[in-house]
Amino acid sequence: MDTVSTLDDFWGKFAGTVKGIGPVDIIDMLVVAYIVYKLIHHLKETRAAQLVKGLVIYFGAFLLVSVAQMQTVQFIMQYLLDNALILLVVVFQPELRRALEQIGRSKLPVGLFSGHPDSEEAMRLKWQNAIASICEAASSLSRTQTGALMVIEQQVKLGDIIKTGTIIDSDPSMELIGNIFFPNSPLHDGAMIIRDGRLYAAGCFLPLSTNYEISKQLGTRHRAALGMSENSDSLVIVVSEETGYITVARNGALNINLSIDQLRKILEDLLLKEDKEEKGDKKSGFWKGKNNK
Repeated sequence: MDTVSTLDDFWGKFAGTVKGIGPVDIIDMLVVAYIVYKLIHHLKETRAAQLVKGLVIYFGAFLLVSVAQMQTVQFIMQYLLDNALILLVVVFQPELRRALEQIGRSKLPVGLFSGHPDSEEAMRLKWQNAIASICEAASSLSRTQTGALMVIEQQVKLGDIIKTGTIIDSDPSMELIGNIFFPNSPLHDGAMIIRDGRLYAAGCFLPLSTNYEISKQLGTRHRAALGMSENSDSLVIVVSEETGYITVARNGALNINLSIDQLRKILEDLLLKEDKEEKGDKKSGFWKGKNNK
Protein backbone atom coordinates (compact mmCIF):
# COMPACT_ATOMS: atom_id res chain seq x y z
CA MET A 1 0.00 0.00 0.00
CA ASP A 2 2.85 2.38 0.81
CA THR A 3 4.36 1.84 -2.63
CA VAL A 4 1.01 2.43 -4.36
CA SER A 5 0.46 5.58 -2.29
CA THR A 6 3.93 6.88 -3.16
CA LEU A 7 3.35 6.28 -6.88
CA ASP A 8 -0.03 8.01 -6.69
CA ASP A 9 1.60 11.02 -5.02
CA PHE A 10 4.33 11.09 -7.64
CA TRP A 11 1.94 10.96 -10.59
CA GLY A 12 -0.33 13.49 -8.95
CA LYS A 13 2.55 15.96 -8.53
CA PHE A 14 3.78 15.21 -12.05
CA ALA A 15 0.32 15.84 -13.54
CA GLY A 16 0.03 19.08 -11.57
CA THR A 17 3.41 20.25 -12.84
CA VAL A 18 2.53 19.44 -16.47
CA LYS A 19 -0.80 21.27 -16.18
CA GLY A 20 1.05 24.31 -14.88
CA ILE A 21 3.31 24.53 -17.95
CA GLY A 22 2.29 27.35 -20.27
CA PRO A 23 3.42 28.43 -23.78
CA VAL A 24 6.13 30.69 -22.31
CA ASP A 25 7.53 27.78 -20.27
CA ILE A 26 7.66 25.59 -23.38
CA ILE A 27 9.51 28.29 -25.33
CA ASP A 28 11.86 28.75 -22.38
CA MET A 29 12.68 25.02 -22.28
CA LEU A 30 13.19 24.87 -26.06
CA VAL A 31 15.59 27.83 -25.98
CA VAL A 32 17.61 26.27 -23.15
CA ALA A 33 17.66 22.88 -24.94
CA TYR A 34 18.86 24.53 -28.16
CA ILE A 35 21.62 26.45 -26.34
CA VAL A 36 22.80 23.29 -24.57
CA TYR A 37 22.73 21.34 -27.88
CA LYS A 38 24.75 24.01 -29.72
CA LEU A 39 27.20 24.23 -26.83
CA ILE A 40 27.79 20.47 -26.83
CA HIS A 41 28.05 20.41 -30.63
CA HIS A 42 30.60 23.24 -30.57
CA LEU A 43 32.68 21.76 -27.75
CA LYS A 44 32.80 18.35 -29.45
CA GLU A 45 34.75 19.85 -32.35
CA THR A 46 37.34 21.71 -30.27
CA ARG A 47 40.06 20.96 -27.78
CA ALA A 48 37.68 22.32 -25.12
CA ALA A 49 35.97 18.91 -25.08
CA GLN A 50 38.94 17.45 -23.22
CA LEU A 51 38.89 20.34 -20.76
CA VAL A 52 35.20 19.75 -20.09
CA LYS A 53 35.95 16.11 -19.29
CA GLY A 54 38.61 17.33 -16.88
CA LEU A 55 36.09 19.62 -15.19
CA VAL A 56 33.62 16.74 -14.79
CA ILE A 57 36.32 14.66 -13.12
CA TYR A 58 37.23 17.65 -10.92
CA PHE A 59 33.65 18.07 -9.70
CA GLY A 60 33.39 14.34 -9.05
CA ALA A 61 36.59 14.45 -6.99
CA PHE A 62 35.29 17.48 -5.10
CA LEU A 63 32.14 15.58 -4.10
CA LEU A 64 34.19 12.62 -2.89
CA VAL A 65 36.48 14.92 -0.89
CA SER A 66 33.46 16.62 0.67
CA VAL A 67 31.89 13.29 1.66
CA ALA A 68 35.21 12.09 3.10
CA GLN A 69 35.54 15.42 4.99
CA MET A 70 39.13 16.00 3.86
CA GLN A 71 39.21 19.59 5.10
CA THR A 72 42.50 20.83 3.62
CA VAL A 73 41.93 19.41 0.13
CA GLN A 74 38.32 20.58 0.22
CA PHE A 75 39.45 24.13 1.11
CA ILE A 76 41.85 24.25 -1.84
CA MET A 77 39.31 22.85 -4.29
CA GLN A 78 36.61 25.19 -2.97
CA TYR A 79 38.93 28.16 -3.50
CA LEU A 80 39.48 27.12 -7.12
CA LEU A 81 35.72 26.72 -7.63
CA ASP A 82 35.09 30.22 -6.26
CA ASN A 83 37.35 31.56 -9.03
CA ALA A 84 36.11 29.13 -11.66
CA LEU A 85 34.45 31.77 -13.86
CA ILE A 86 37.69 33.72 -14.31
CA LEU A 87 39.63 30.49 -14.88
CA LEU A 88 37.12 29.31 -17.50
CA VAL A 89 37.30 32.61 -19.40
CA VAL A 90 41.10 32.40 -19.49
CA VAL A 91 41.25 28.71 -20.44
CA PHE A 92 38.44 28.79 -23.00
CA GLN A 93 39.30 32.19 -24.49
CA PRO A 94 39.87 30.89 -28.08
CA GLU A 95 36.66 28.84 -28.00
CA LEU A 96 34.61 31.70 -26.53
CA ARG A 97 35.97 34.07 -29.14
CA ARG A 98 35.15 31.64 -31.95
CA ALA A 99 31.63 31.10 -30.58
CA LEU A 100 30.97 34.85 -30.45
CA GLU A 101 32.31 35.22 -34.00
CA GLN A 102 29.92 32.49 -35.16
CA ILE A 103 27.04 34.43 -33.60
CA GLY A 104 28.27 37.55 -35.39
CA ARG A 105 28.32 35.63 -38.69
CA SER A 106 24.59 34.93 -38.50
CA LYS A 107 22.56 36.18 -41.44
CA LEU A 108 20.66 38.95 -39.66
CA PRO A 109 23.48 41.48 -39.24
CA VAL A 110 25.25 40.76 -42.52
CA GLY A 111 23.44 43.45 -44.46
CA LEU A 112 24.07 46.00 -41.73
CA PHE A 113 27.82 45.42 -41.47
CA SER A 114 28.82 44.50 -45.02
CA GLY A 115 31.35 46.97 -46.31
CA HIS A 116 30.92 46.80 -50.10
CA PRO A 117 28.21 48.61 -52.09
CA ASP A 118 28.46 46.38 -55.18
CA SER A 119 25.49 44.41 -56.44
CA GLU A 120 25.42 40.64 -56.10
CA GLU A 121 26.13 40.22 -59.81
CA ALA A 122 29.11 42.59 -59.68
CA MET A 123 30.52 40.77 -56.66
CA ARG A 124 30.04 37.43 -58.40
CA LEU A 125 32.03 38.65 -61.41
CA LYS A 126 34.80 39.90 -59.11
CA TRP A 127 35.03 36.55 -57.35
CA GLN A 128 35.02 34.64 -60.65
CA ASN A 129 38.02 36.68 -61.78
CA ALA A 130 39.71 36.25 -58.38
CA ILE A 131 39.19 32.47 -58.39
CA ALA A 132 40.62 32.15 -61.91
CA SER A 133 43.66 34.26 -60.99
CA ILE A 134 44.26 32.42 -57.70
CA CYS A 135 44.07 29.00 -59.36
CA GLU A 136 46.37 30.01 -62.23
CA ALA A 137 48.86 31.52 -59.80
CA ALA A 138 48.69 28.51 -57.45
CA SER A 139 49.35 26.16 -60.37
CA SER A 140 52.38 28.18 -61.49
CA LEU A 141 53.74 28.55 -57.94
CA SER A 142 53.26 24.84 -57.30
CA ARG A 143 55.20 23.87 -60.43
CA THR A 144 58.14 26.09 -59.46
CA GLN A 145 57.85 25.18 -55.75
CA THR A 146 57.55 28.85 -54.79
CA GLY A 147 56.13 29.38 -51.32
CA ALA A 148 52.87 31.34 -51.04
CA LEU A 149 50.24 32.21 -48.44
CA MET A 150 46.87 33.58 -49.59
CA VAL A 151 44.00 34.51 -47.26
CA ILE A 152 40.44 34.90 -48.53
CA GLU A 153 38.56 37.16 -46.14
CA GLN A 154 34.97 36.24 -45.34
CA GLN A 155 32.58 37.86 -42.85
CA VAL A 156 35.17 38.28 -40.09
CA LYS A 157 37.10 41.38 -41.16
CA LEU A 158 40.89 41.22 -40.99
CA GLY A 159 41.72 44.87 -40.39
CA ASP A 160 44.28 44.08 -37.67
CA ILE A 161 46.04 41.62 -39.98
CA ILE A 162 45.97 44.02 -42.94
CA LYS A 163 47.64 46.73 -40.83
CA THR A 164 50.75 44.54 -40.55
CA GLY A 165 51.24 44.53 -44.34
CA THR A 166 51.05 46.80 -47.38
CA ILE A 167 47.78 47.93 -48.98
CA ILE A 168 47.59 47.11 -52.71
CA ASP A 169 43.83 47.15 -53.51
CA SER A 170 44.12 45.89 -57.07
CA ASP A 171 42.35 43.44 -59.33
CA PRO A 172 44.07 40.08 -58.82
CA SER A 173 45.99 38.48 -61.66
CA MET A 174 48.35 35.54 -62.02
CA GLU A 175 51.23 37.91 -62.85
CA LEU A 176 50.65 40.17 -59.85
CA ILE A 177 50.34 37.24 -57.42
CA GLY A 178 53.46 35.67 -58.91
CA ASN A 179 55.42 38.90 -58.47
CA ILE A 180 54.35 39.23 -54.84
CA PHE A 181 55.62 35.75 -53.95
CA PHE A 182 58.70 35.83 -56.16
CA PRO A 183 61.69 34.85 -53.97
CA ASN A 184 63.41 37.79 -52.27
CA SER A 185 60.71 40.26 -53.30
CA PRO A 186 59.80 42.71 -50.49
CA LEU A 187 56.41 41.08 -49.75
CA HIS A 188 57.10 37.40 -50.46
CA ASP A 189 57.43 36.28 -46.84
CA GLY A 190 54.04 37.54 -45.67
CA ALA A 191 50.44 36.64 -46.50
CA MET A 192 48.30 38.09 -49.26
CA ILE A 193 44.74 39.15 -48.35
CA ILE A 194 41.86 38.86 -50.83
CA ARG A 195 38.92 41.06 -49.82
CA ASP A 196 35.68 41.31 -51.83
CA GLY A 197 37.33 39.73 -54.85
CA ARG A 198 40.27 42.17 -54.89
CA LEU A 199 43.90 41.70 -53.94
CA TYR A 200 43.73 44.07 -51.01
CA ALA A 201 47.02 43.67 -49.13
CA ALA A 202 50.26 41.68 -49.06
CA GLY A 203 53.18 41.10 -46.73
CA CYS A 204 50.81 40.56 -43.78
CA PHE A 205 51.71 38.63 -40.63
CA LEU A 206 49.33 35.89 -39.46
CA PRO A 207 48.94 34.37 -35.98
CA LEU A 208 50.61 30.97 -35.64
CA SER A 209 48.54 27.99 -34.51
CA THR A 210 49.10 26.62 -31.02
CA ASN A 211 47.91 23.18 -32.11
CA TYR A 212 50.74 20.84 -31.10
CA GLU A 213 49.25 17.94 -33.07
CA ILE A 214 50.42 19.44 -36.38
CA SER A 215 53.00 17.33 -38.18
CA LYS A 216 56.54 18.62 -37.65
CA GLN A 217 57.03 18.23 -41.40
CA LEU A 218 54.77 21.25 -41.94
CA GLY A 219 56.49 24.62 -41.87
CA THR A 220 55.69 28.12 -40.65
CA ARG A 221 53.34 28.90 -43.54
CA HIS A 222 51.12 25.96 -42.66
CA ARG A 223 51.11 26.92 -38.97
CA ALA A 224 50.21 30.49 -39.91
CA ALA A 225 47.43 29.26 -42.24
CA LEU A 226 46.01 27.01 -39.53
CA GLY A 227 46.25 29.79 -36.93
CA MET A 228 44.39 32.20 -39.22
CA SER A 229 41.64 29.64 -39.86
CA GLU A 230 41.33 29.00 -36.10
CA ASN A 231 40.83 32.69 -35.36
CA SER A 232 38.51 33.67 -38.22
CA ASP A 233 36.22 32.24 -40.89
CA SER A 234 38.83 32.92 -43.58
CA LEU A 235 39.94 30.33 -46.10
CA VAL A 236 43.73 30.17 -46.40
CA ILE A 237 45.69 28.72 -49.34
CA VAL A 238 49.28 27.57 -48.88
CA VAL A 239 51.80 26.58 -51.53
CA SER A 240 54.75 24.69 -50.05
CA GLU A 241 58.19 25.70 -51.25
CA GLU A 242 59.56 22.28 -50.20
CA THR A 243 57.06 20.04 -52.03
CA GLY A 244 54.94 22.36 -54.18
CA TYR A 245 51.84 20.91 -52.49
CA ILE A 246 48.73 23.09 -52.38
CA THR A 247 46.98 23.12 -49.01
CA VAL A 248 43.73 24.73 -47.87
CA ALA A 249 43.11 25.66 -44.23
CA ARG A 250 39.62 26.37 -42.93
CA ASN A 251 37.83 26.03 -39.59
CA GLY A 252 41.03 24.93 -37.88
CA ALA A 253 41.76 22.00 -40.23
CA LEU A 254 44.14 21.39 -43.13
CA ASN A 255 43.40 19.72 -46.46
CA ILE A 256 46.77 18.89 -47.98
CA ASN A 257 48.05 18.14 -51.51
CA LEU A 258 45.07 19.37 -53.49
CA SER A 259 44.90 19.44 -57.27
CA ILE A 260 44.02 22.69 -59.05
CA ASP A 261 40.57 21.29 -59.90
CA GLN A 262 39.96 20.49 -56.24
CA LEU A 263 41.09 23.97 -55.22
CA ARG A 264 38.84 25.60 -57.82
CA LYS A 265 35.83 23.57 -56.66
CA ILE A 266 36.43 24.53 -53.02
CA LEU A 267 36.65 28.22 -53.93
CA GLU A 268 33.58 28.11 -56.16
CA ASP A 269 31.53 26.25 -53.53
CA LEU A 270 32.51 28.83 -50.93
CA LEU A 271 32.35 32.04 -52.93
CA LEU A 272 29.95 31.60 -55.86
CA LYS A 273 27.09 29.33 -54.85
CA GLU A 274 23.94 30.90 -53.47
CA ASP A 275 23.25 30.44 -49.77
CA LYS A 276 26.94 29.65 -49.40
CA GLU A 277 26.81 30.14 -45.63
CA GLU A 278 24.26 27.36 -45.20
CA LYS A 279 26.14 25.07 -47.56
CA GLY A 280 29.37 25.79 -45.70
CA ASP A 281 27.70 24.70 -42.47
CA LYS A 282 26.42 21.51 -44.05
CA LYS A 283 29.90 20.71 -45.35
CA SER A 284 31.64 21.42 -42.08
CA GLY A 285 32.32 17.70 -41.77
CA PHE A 286 34.48 17.92 -44.91
CA TRP A 287 36.89 20.22 -43.15
CA LYS A 288 36.88 18.37 -39.85
CA GLY A 289 38.85 15.18 -39.86
CA LYS A 290 40.98 16.30 -42.78
CA ASN A 291 43.80 17.50 -40.58
CA ASN A 292 46.30 15.51 -42.56
CA LYS A 293 49.76 14.96 -41.16
